[in-house]
Amino acid sequence: MNRHARSVLALSLAAVACGTADDVTVVKLAHGLDPTHPVHRAMQFLAERVREESGRTMRIDIYPSEQLGTERQALELLQIGSLGMTKVSAAVLENFAAPFKVLSLPYIFRDETHKWAVLEGAIGREMLDMAAQFRLRGLCFYDAGSRSFYTKDRPIVTPQDLEGLKIRTQESATATRMVTLLGGSATPIAWGELYTALQQGVVDGAENNPPSFHLSRHYEVARYYSLNEHTGVPDVLLVSTVVWDDLTEQERQWLQHAADESAQYQKLLWQEATTEALRMVQADGVQVIRPDKAPFVDMLAPMYETYRNEPAVYSLIERIRAAAPVTGDQR
Repeated sequence: MNRHARSVLALSLAAVACGTADDVTVVKLAHGLDPTHPVHRAMQFLAERVREESGRTMRIDIYPSEQLGTERQALELLQIGSLGMTKVSAAVLENFAAPFKVLSLPYIFRDETHKWAVLEGAIGREMLDMAAQFRLRGLCFYDAGSRSFYTKDRPIVTPQDLEGLKIRTQESATATRMVTLLGGSATPIAWGELYTALQQGVVDGAENNPPSFHLSRHYEVARYYSLNEHTGVPDVLLVSTVVWDDLTEQERQWLQHAADESAQYQKLLWQEATTEALRMVQADGVQVIRPDKAPFVDMLAPMYETYRNEPAVYSLIERIRAAAPVTGDQR
């Protein structure tokens, strides 16, 4: 299906983002992931919890695999109220709500404990609320693990190995700058088009987390996976403020509570999926490399200083880096 046809389909299918059917409030949720993905499974959990808590008076209908368009198209549909909910990467959301770009900064989180102390604490709630001014209400963060490079023709052991390579990135200025600093050529491509782009040599590699690398079957083409874990960009579950304002206070409570529960469930699913994905791709012959991260950290450090002329953003960066960890591992 070409892009024009997909856009037309998205608009027609999403014509009613939230409505009633036999006295049931129905909210449409669209995203780009495979139905076997842990994030999709968490959304199914969310839908079931909404159904149970509402006594079947509220329903979440889920459309996976870019049925209603790409992440960017889904966000645009949310803004005009033609789609109820979506899940997007914070890296894509930064094009709509600029403060989210700090979550795409390489090595912004010291470890998993630090990441969840930030995302599930006051800073994370503030960031979710920031999206409202762009007609997007953040409900929760989903774990998207750590993103690492995978390539077709040679492994990435040091930053210098990226020189001259065309690397697919998300539609994110932060991701683009990161790849450029490492000597690569950043090439934004829609997720649904990436397998073919790798196959045909449009790009030499990409970067993503283990479950996405596995479920997308990109490992069939890219046989080197280097776990440099440069970013821990989370996913964000969003609801259109147009739709949110149309819900009753009770329906909002059901939805938020279900989202919070699904986020905790999704972290467990993610941990299992990551372990299984790495096992599966290695069993298929993919070479998994665990490079020294220090050279990557050093080469990407200048990215932080570029935000000194944006006081609000730089202040957020400083708060995140100074955030105290909580007791225990929250994953």
